[in-house]
Amino acid sequence: MIPNEFIDELLEKVDIVDIIDGYVPLKKGGLNYMACCPFHKEKSPSFTVSPTKQFYHCFGCGAHGSAISFLMEYQGANFVDAVGQLADRVGMVVPKQVASSPEQAARAQERREQKKTLESTTEQAASHYQKQLKHSQTAIEYLKKRGLTGQIAAHYGLGYAPDDWQTLAQSFSPYPNEYLIESGLVISKEDKNYDRFRDRIMFPIRNQRGAVVGFGGRIIGQGEPKYLNSPETPLFEKGKELYGLFEGRAAIKEAGRVLVVEGYMDVVALAQFEVGYAVASLGTATTADHIKLLMRQSDQIYFCFDGDNAGKKAAWRALENALPMLQDGKSLHFLFLPEEHDPDSYIREHGKDAFETQLVKHSLPLSNYFWQHLSSLVDLKTSEGKADFIKQATPLLSQIKAPTLGFLLKQKIAKLVDVAQDDLEQLIGQQPSPKKNVGYKNYRLPKTTFRQHQTTPLIHRLIKWLLMNPKWAQYVSIPEYLIAEDDLACLMTLAEAAKSMNEQATSARLVEYMRQSDYEDFLNQILKQAIREREEFEEPKPEDEESFTLGIQKLLNELKYKQLEELKKHARERALTESEEQLLLALLMSH
Repeated sequence: MIPNEFIDELLEKVDIVDIIDGYVPLKKGGLNYMACCPFHKEKSPSFTVSPTKQFYHCFGCGAHGSAISFLMEYQGANFVDAVGQLADRVGMVVPKQVASSPEQAARAQERREQKKTLESTTEQAASHYQKQLKHSQTAIEYLKKRGLTGQIAAHYGLGYAPDDWQTLAQSFSPYPNEYLIESGLVISKEDKNYDRFRDRIMFPIRNQRGAVVGFGGRIIGQGEPKYLNSPETPLFEKGKELYGLFEGRAAIKEAGRVLVVEGYMDVVALAQFEVGYAVASLGTATTADHIKLLMRQSDQIYFCFDGDNAGKKAAWRALENALPMLQDGKSLHFLFLPEEHDPDSYIREHGKDAFETQLVKHSLPLSNYFWQHLSSLVDLKTSEGKADFIKQATPLLSQIKAPTLGFLLKQKIAKLVDVAQDDLEQLIGQQPSPKKNVGYKNYRLPKTTFRQHQTTPLIHRLIKWLLMNPKWAQYVSIPEYLIAEDDLACLMTLAEAAKSMNEQATSARLVEYMRQSDYEDFLNQILKQAIREREEFEEPKPEDEESFTLGIQKLLNELKYKQLEELKKHARERALTESEEQLLLALLMSH
């Protein structure tokens, strides 16, 4: 975990306007900055950036957050990567990267420098292959036969590795060097050095930042293997990268879905037919890391596989790896093409409209594919088949953390095997999932659980005001003995966080402070409500601040009265304990 103190300091040093303006041109509009939203297609600007609150929000699609959130959503970066990018911009070092001794620090710095040099090497190699493509009529004709234009080749940075043992020597001196070997571009074997990729169309593999981390090569003539990828290196892990993701970000946002296919040739072929939202795994099954990455790109994820046995096995493996990552509100679909087709051949023969019709109307939702596949393995007309079905489904169901989807899948399976759902829960060794309660642990409280529907309107309003105006935390002072409700803990934690930030407190810093805490979902709901009511980007009026202070006083009075009445009730029923007598005295003196 990256310490909150570091996030606070980082957000204090970066300016969200500068960060976003580097990706989306902003125009001043009153106190804020405006642009057309980068996360959905629109003609009139509804994307607003507040320099005072260091926050962005789109009134069209609802995207909102801090500078960290922007990089996560725009690039599809994870939290740590987004923090790292911002830290690099302002010359900070993420704490987890700081070693415990000077020697370890030196080694860590050396590794960072090596990765930078490796990245420079792969970028230079990509440029080399692109130049070679321009001079190879054979390679150009091959791409034309596949129906690819120069525009698509340029968009994906396609290149060509000539049929020569040491073509990279033209661009690298000395040849080889340690970075050419470490990146896998050159093979060094028995005192012989030669290029890994020869006579191949080259597909540069970019990470989420757009840096070239590896290559895929498709042979032009005869030979094996038909497809060849870079080996794993300090830059490139096959299980964590998706080909075409960087190039397809805008199309994914516009389409509202991302499509996973099996090969990079499928990706560029689909893009040629204006299906630019496709990505491909790189010679490996779809991994859990791939699923996480995909879910950051879109709520609608489609997998398209060949209809042969290999395609079906790959699809089921993708489903298995997706189960622990599933979230309510995210949909996964599986499309199987006729056995004689892959996405490339299908779209060339039938066109874009037919392909997208197949995708949208004939793909199977994960839930349907789940039970249909398991049903095909057993005979559900027999008790033995039903028992086998439950046996195979049990370890898979146990991995699903999405409560609603898990419940509905069990409901469907209960109908299939003709048992009551409670009986099924018992058979698979799981009790019915209770309603999810968020236990608040950040503040010292009696053990309790948080139920958002029990939050009082007054406390809800005070939390919203404080989230929008962190400097008002100075007015929040509630004795600990009065904090018997968990929604009060939320208010107090927010206030203490704002106070600790002093004058540097902003809405963005508070939101990041609460990221991954027990309060995150609840505060996000309040924030969205404030944004819907257009309170987020409006400057507070003097009467608003007065209303907040009066609200705190009203809350104090209500809490004292409630505690006092509770103690009086106890006193009528039994003798008060020593601590209760002390509390009663304190309340009477302050009332």
